[in-house]
Amino acid sequence: MTVRALAVTISTRAAGGVYEDRSGPLLAELLREWGCQVEGPRVVPDGEAVLTVLRQAVEDAYDVVVTSGGTGLTPTDQTPEMTRAVLEREIPGIAEAIRQRGSVATAILSRGLAGTAGRTLIVNLPGSTGGVREGMAVLGPVLSHAVSQIHGGDHPRPTDGG
Repeated sequence: MTVRALAVTISTRAAGGVYEDRSGPLLAELLREWGCQVEGPRVVPDGEAVLTVLRQAVEDAYDVVVTSGGTGLTPTDQTPEMTRAVLEREIPGIAEAIRQRGSVATAILSRGLAGTAGRTLIVNLPGSTGGVREGMAVLGPVLSHAVSQIHGGDHPRPTDGG
């Protein structure tokens, strides 16, 4: 099963051309390494644009949408709020594991969410390249199984030899 993925960078400054997006290209590369057919990164500003891109991705039936950025504590960081407005079911274990994996103390300040909307898995990662690497180290190994489950797949059964 080929997983269709959309990488989204959420940064008002990168969307405005103030600086180059570095986390989005890395995110797309890492998704490809996990066997995904990737579109993006799409770069959108913080706020309502996040809601729009997530709703469109669900409508376009992506298997997974992974965002980078907008999960912190600044007043403009609204990715979790926009994501929560789209999610039908949260998967707190993914977001918790991503925060736990963080190698810097501030990783616990990320408010990123994970969950499903329709048959789309949505996961928020921090906006740094380190946060993307660490987040994908958590998400990558479970990505194919999660997508299979969302699409109604059965749990793999260990063979007992007999």
